[in-house]
Amino acid sequence: MSNDSFFSLVKKGNKSSFFAMVGNGILAIAKGIAYFISGSGAMFASAMHSLADAVNQGFVFIGSVLSEKQPTEKFPTGFGRVINLFCMVAVIVVSIMAYETIREGIHLLKHPAEVKGIWLNVSVLLLNILIDGAILYKVMKEIGQEARAESTGLGIFSGAFKNVKRASPPTRLVFYEDLVAVSGAILALIAVLVSYFTVYQLLDGIVTIVIGFLMVGVAFRVGYDNMVGLIGVAAPKEVEDRIASTIFEHEAVIDIFKLRITQEGRYYHVESYLELKRGLPLSEADDIKFAIQDKLMSDPDIADVTLGIIEDDGIQEWKGSSPELQ
Repeated sequence: MSNDSFFSLVKKGNKSSFFAMVGNGILAIAKGIAYFISGSGAMFASAMHSLADAVNQGFVFIGSVLSEKQPTEKFPTGFGRVINLFCMVAVIVVSIMAYETIREGIHLLKHPAEVKGIWLNVSVLLLNILIDGAILYKVMKEIGQEARAESTGLGIFSGAFKNVKRASPPTRLVFYEDLVAVSGAILALIAVLVSYFTVYQLLDGIVTIVIGFLMVGVAFRVGYDNMVGLIGVAAPKEVEDRIASTIFEHEAVIDIFKLRITQEGRYYHVESYLELKRGLPLSEADDIKFAIQDKLMSDPDIADVTLGIIEDDGIQEWKGSSPELQ
C-alpha cells in the first residue's frame, strides 16, 4: 500500500503549472477589470485566455500531484497517466474559452467598441507580458532540465523548442499556453494602441479572433499529445539510447535482445532481455541482472524495470547508437 502524505505529494507536483496558475489568476482578474472599464475586445480575449490558462494549470497541477502517488495493489503500474486525463479536461476548457473569444471578435467586427482607459489597458498588458514572460522563461529552463539538455543564454530558448516533446505533459502544456499568452498580450497591446490613437477600429476584432484561433491551436496540440499519452507511447530515441548505454556499461552484457520503453506521464517503464557472455553460472547472471536493474532504477525518470537474461547467441540484435556498438 502507498503511504504518500498529502504534503509530500504536493511538493512533487509540477512547479511550472502552479506558478502559472497563480500568475494567470492575477492577470485574469486585472484584465477583467480593465475590460469592463475600457470595452476593449482584445482585452476581453486576453482576459478569457488568462482565465482559461489559470483553470487549466490548476487542473494540471492537481493532476501532476495525483500522478506522483506510488503504485498500490489495485493499481500496480502507478498513476502516471492521471496527468493525461487532467490535461484532456484542460483542453476542453481551452476549447470553450476559444469559442467565446472568437465569437466576441466576430461581434466586434460588426459593432466596433470605443476603447477607453488606454493607460489602464496598456499597464495591464505590460504586466501580462512581464508575468507570462517570466513563467515562459522558467518553463523553458524546466524543459531543459527534464530533457537533460540544459543550456544557458539564448540556448535556453532554442533548446526549449527542440526538446519540448521530451518534457512531461504538464510542462508541455504550460509551455504552449504561455507561448500563446505572451504572443496574445503583445497582439492585444498593439490592437489597443491602434484602436485608441487611430480611426482603424476593426483591428480590435481581428486581434480578438486571432487570439481565439491561437487558443484553438493550443487545444489541438495539447489534446493530441495527451491522447497519445493515454494510449501509451514509446520513449524518445534519445532516452532509449541513454538507457541502452547504461545497460552496456556492464562488461558482461554482450547484446540487447529486446528493449521496450513506454512513457507514462513523465516516467518510463523499461522491459528488456539481455544477452550475457556465455558460461556464466545462474547465480552470477542473477547478480548481474539485479545490479543493472538497480542502476537503471537510480534514474529519477524511470518508474520500474523488468529484465530477463539469456545466453549470447552470437547474433548482434541491438542496432541502437550505443558507443560500444559503433
